[in-house]
Amino acid sequence: MGATDLRRAFDLTGRVAVVTGGNGGIGLGMARGMAAAGASIVVAGRNRDKSRRAVRELEDLGAKAAAIEVDVADEASVNALVRDTVERMGRLDILVNNAGMNIRKPAHELALAEWRQVLDTNLTSAFMASRAAHPVMKRQGGGKIVNIGSMMSIFGAAFAPAYAASKGGIVQLTRSMANAWAPDHIQVNAVLPGWIDTELTTRARQEVPGLHERVLARIPEGRWGGMDDMAGVAVFLASPASDYVTGTAIPVDGGYSIHS
Repeated sequence: MGATDLRRAFDLTGRVAVVTGGNGGIGLGMARGMAAAGASIVVAGRNRDKSRRAVRELEDLGAKAAAIEVDVADEASVNALVRDTVERMGRLDILVNNAGMNIRKPAHELALAEWRQVLDTNLTSAFMASRAAHPVMKRQGGGKIVNIGSMMSIFGAAFAPAYAASKGGIVQLTRSMANAWAPDHIQVNAVLPGWIDTELTTRARQEVPGLHERVLARIPEGRWGGMDDMAGVAVFLASPASDYVTGTAIPVDGGYSIHS
């Protein structure tokens, strides 16, 4: 493969990507990477001001971007997100299911409503958005779905039973959809971020004593991850470079998951 072909393999020019929870943290880091590769971005979230700021940041990179408000736990709202994206952007090529939350309590202290809230936000939302995007991508001849799992898809955490269950479910949902939709030329993969410096993990460090020190001691890379560390894997999984990659779960964790 020559240099021109290689650049083309990672080129997202003309592609439209929807990123749920794309107005900050991991989602915005992925959106920035795809925007730099030429994609148009739909930032899907509930916080209008935050989404507008993210859109301006993406436009400053030279990308076409728009914000669409969505409640990822509501079926009608998720279906409207896909419909509005196609109406405004003309197509939908890439879906990043990134929206997520956590309630940090051990299982014996977790209320059923809290359990359902985490599962609906982290797992059911990915199912609903992917299901809504499938007919659009199939009609276009293919597409890319990237589901955001977690290192908690691999490890257990005493303080995050619902979160861990939802992220483990993401991996199995990814595999199921990858099998079902391969004939439609839709690749479905998962990314398992490690300890990335976001609002969510900032709260974790405040709520779990000693977490920061324990995390750093285990990461061979010797640092927490940043938003930009998520850009490359997003471009790879969203681009033609990964057309023969489906059903995978890729850790992006500085080596955390391989350290004994």
